[in-house]
Amino acid sequence: MIENESGEDYLETVLRLLSTGNDVHAVDVARQLGVSKPAVTKAMRILTQKGYVEIVDNHIHLTPAGEEYAVAVYGKHRMLTEFLMKLGVGAETAEADACRMEHLLSEETLGAIRAFNKGN
Repeated sequence: MIENESGEDYLETVLRLLSTGNDVHAVDVARQLGVSKPAVTKAMRILTQKGYVEIVDNHIHLTPAGEEYAVAVYGKHRMLTEFLMKLGVGAETAEADACRMEHLLSEETLGAIRAFNKGN
């Protein structure tokens, strides 16, 4: 379990970058998140210690546990973005708000939003 939002954001970003089929480097993550490369290096060190990430020849890889965690976070993100857009929120705002909300909502609330999305 990751105790802070930024750790989840790093995992989600690595997942999204890996989905392009390219190798992922710290500079790619830094660019995507708008943070410094040293910040990414520090985050990757922590995520490696937790067993979510492996660094091989300066390429960032998700472990099976890291991929599972990242997929879950990204799934929440997509679900919340869809929900907000159904409410009439613009795509860019929905995306940004979903990024913040995905870390804070209870499982009960997420379940209700999931049910709402399926019915609408």
